Amino acid sequence: CKTHPGSVDEFQEELVIRPLHSGDIYASFQFRTLWDTDFLQEGQKVSHYRLFPKSLGQVLSKFSVRELHISFSQGFWRTMQWGQPFIPSPPGAELWVWFHDTVSDVDGNWKELTNVLSGIFCASLNFIDLTNTVQPSASFKPLGLGNATDHRFLRYATLPREIVCTENLTPWKKLLPCGSKAGLAVLMKSEKLFHSSFHSQAVHIRPICQQCSSKAWELRQTLNVVFDLHTSGQGKKEWSLFKMFSRTLTEACPLASSSKVYVDITDNPELFELSPATPLLGQAVVLGDRRTYSVYDLSRAETFGQLRSFNLLLRWKGDSGDMLRPLLHAERYVAGFGLQTGEIHTVIYNNHPYRAFPVLLMDSVPWYLQLYIHTLTVTSKSRDNKPSYIHYQPAKDRHRPHLLEMLIQLPPHSMTEVTVQFERALLKWTEYTPDPNHGFYVGSSVVSALVPSMVAMRTNFTQDQPLFSSFVPVKEESSYFVRVYTEPLLVNLPTPDFSMPYNVICLTCTVVAVGYGSFYNLLTRTFQVDEPSPPLSKRLANLIRRIRGVPLLT
Repeated sequence: CKTHPGSVDEFQEELVIRPLHSGDIYASFQFRTLWDTDFLQEGQKVSHYRLFPKSLGQVLSKFSVRELHISFSQGFWRTMQWGQPFIPSPPGAELWVWFHDTVSDVDGNWKELTNVLSGIFCASLNFIDLTNTVQPSASFKPLGLGNATDHRFLRYATLPREIVCTENLTPWKKLLPCGSKAGLAVLMKSEKLFHSSFHSQAVHIRPICQQCSSKAWELRQTLNVVFDLHTSGQGKKEWSLFKMFSRTLTEACPLASSSKVYVDITDNPELFELSPATPLLGQAVVLGDRRTYSVYDLSRAETFGQLRSFNLLLRWKGDSGDMLRPLLHAERYVAGFGLQTGEIHTVIYNNHPYRAFPVLLMDSVPWYLQLYIHTLTVTSKSRDNKPSYIHYQPAKDRHRPHLLEMLIQLPPHSMTEVTVQFERALLKWTEYTPDPNHGFYVGSSVVSALVPSMVAMRTNFTQDQPLFSSFVPVKEESSYFVRVYTEPLLVNLPTPDFSMPYNVICLTCTVVAVGYGSFYNLLTRTFQVDEPSPPLSKRLANLIRRIRGVPLLT
């Protein structure tokens, strides 16, 4: 692609609503901003920003960032109940960045970038350092232009304990051209979004080819949320925009070239009824399956009606039935007892009835869990499954974590288990967290694969298509790319008795106080001779003498 002087910036927004078989509601916001510039060229400087946020543009230019992907998630995506999300993300915070190949000090740029992003998103990204940063060799390839293979310019890190709150959502909304004043962003009410079963917000920046004629930068902001209307007090299996977000739509963003709402009606009309109805229908191939959607174009005045308000309502007609199991699923847990050794189990499921396919497993384990790599075993159907590719980088104490990447062939309709033993290290007392008995978190494992598709995937992206189906490039018609995250682990480490210094201080002070008090009392007390008292006969005689006025006996 070449830079085209006639191109202009563009902004699109979409909301995809998918009723889940579990009775939950999956809502996915997609915001896409195209920036027609190429500031990575030599001598190219950018001083004008129209739709693209200036704060992010300056970050990309200063640190020579080629791609940036950051996500903040609260809760865990339940794949077996909800299916696959459009764009997956692990619990906590995740950040992975591709730097330009002209960067000489990648670690220095990475450290400064995490501190800057920590300030932009009001997050704890400044806790990302070399002890929790890895350089994957095959798991995270660029999603934009270019086919970078030198993983020296890639950095990946997670903070599984990061808490997502309103402080992270507010700066995220300010990156939108219309903010939260107009368009789909008016539905983003913090009280409702964080009172949900799952919440994830992300920012993805990459260079793309705009209409195969010009190079542009794409900023994609996504927000995924799953509402459980039963636990939220709704009672009935029905939902509306007002019930979910406590607001309705009144207008599209004036700066948006496209503003649409999609409702997945693939199971309609057997399961639910949608109102108001719309004559606009669309189809898209999403995650290897052809889905049908009702489309509401917010740029058309008739969408809002006479009340100038748009509120979708869905009523369930019957039981939702069973959901088809996803073709790829993974989970992880810790086995063992005691506080010395343990074992990490990663289980990967291939639910395809007759197709085998390879998966790439990536594990990043902190240095204080010392892996015994010779105990690594991979079994499928009670047989050894030898990986065709293994990349292992051992950890250095207090410098870098373990990195393990494996390419494993999954037999059809099988369960593959990966196990490795570890030993817990002893930390310095200053390295423990304020609540060490809670445990230490280990980031999620990442499983990447090209899964066989039920229908032919589209490899030609010259035609317009929904944003939720065009994020990951498709290179083959027979398969689609899927990335699955497992649960994070919570591991207990040998913890010293932090109350012992307090007890020692109290005991020492008590002993010193008692000893010093006795010694000081001996030094300052005045001693007097205590004469023995006279006998009773002598005291009576002296009493008589005193009455008579006679001198007393001595």
